[in-house]
Amino acid sequence: MAIVSEISSLWVAQIGSLLFFGILFCQSGLDKVTDWSGNLGWLKGQFEKSPFRSQVPLLLGVITILEVLTGLICFAGAILTVLRHTHSATISVIALALSALSLLFLFIGQRIAKDYPGASTLAIYFGVALIALSLYAK
Repeated sequence: MAIVSEISSLWVAQIGSLLFFGILFCQSGLDKVTDWSGNLGWLKGQFEKSPFRSQVPLLLGVITILEVLTGLICFAGAILTVLRHTHSATISVIALALSALSLLFLFIGQRIAKDYPGASTLAIYFGVALIALSLYAK
């Protein structure tokens, strides 16, 4: 019973949001790593009429690194929160801020590529990231 009494809905929501974004960004980043040429080909098509058409490989590399890093930091934040480590809130806020930043980068890309349905989906994820960040407000 002692364990159950220490669990709060806020604590569960914090861990859940970190795991959600950890899964989202690690899967997305690792997909880019394992299918680099497929992702590169698709993105070149998306950005062929944009000012970024010649920089697609560089931008794909940047977003891939950012996504994997964000996902790993989200998992670290979740683990530290479960262990009730003293720095868990700091790591978790950094992780969720990186999640929001990653989503903004993806959103900008979707808007530039004129993929409005894709951009609107990212807006929902961004809202979830902002709500998750608010779980750490004092």
